[in-house]
Amino acid sequence: MRGLILAIQFLTRLPTPTLANFKAEELARAAVWFPLVGLLLGALLAAMVWLGTQIDPWLGALLGLLAWVGLTGALHLDGLADLADALGAAHGDKDRLLAVLADPHLGVFGVTALGMQLLSKLVLLMLLAKAGLFWPLLLIPAWARLGPLLWARLPSLKPGLGERFAWNIGLRGVGLWAALLALASIQAPALLAAPLLILGWRAYLRARLGGMTGDALGAGVEWVESGLLLALVL
Repeated sequence: MRGLILAIQFLTRLPTPTLANFKAEELARAAVWFPLVGLLLGALLAAMVWLGTQIDPWLGALLGLLAWVGLTGALHLDGLADLADALGAAHGDKDRLLAVLADPHLGVFGVTALGMQLLSKLVLLMLLAKAGLFWPLLLIPAWARLGPLLWARLPSLKPGLGERFAWNIGLRGVGLWAALLALASIQAPALLAAPLLILGWRAYLRARLGGMTGDALGAGVEWVESGLLLALVL
């Protein structure tokens, strides 16, 4: 239970009990609960979209997007924006890429990526709301938060949360969660594109960056979420 609470505290802004005597290594062990936290987020997201859609699908999409950003504290959007800035400015220079990742300021590449991601999610949520597809939204955040359990096994490019999560993530836990989520996705086969999206992002990080960072993990979560929304719409 302590690990689950830590996972909720890290991935969301939901209220949780205060934990005493926290140690940094506990957060790495708590990562195995990330997909379960995703299910919790997905349930709240689906509820908000459904609620707004009782008036209009666009309102449902807006409420869903606001919930998505608010409940996560824009955690993964921050990683997406930072990585976009770094890739846009690095021009293949790994040292330059790491330097831009460490810069707290946001540039035009990051702003553009952030705007396009939010706009994409809004439109895709509206189309799903219009079609009455609410329950598959429960599984999208869960699938997306399975990804970091696999991506964190790549070499870490710099010290940080990405490196910390790599300490205690075993393939057995990844496989178990993948099997459970695949079973739950049978009624919405488009969600079975998730493993391809997850493995595709891993291959991209390996080829383009040669490893991973915390920002790359966050960007990957956004990639999988948008990819699954699009798969459902198609």
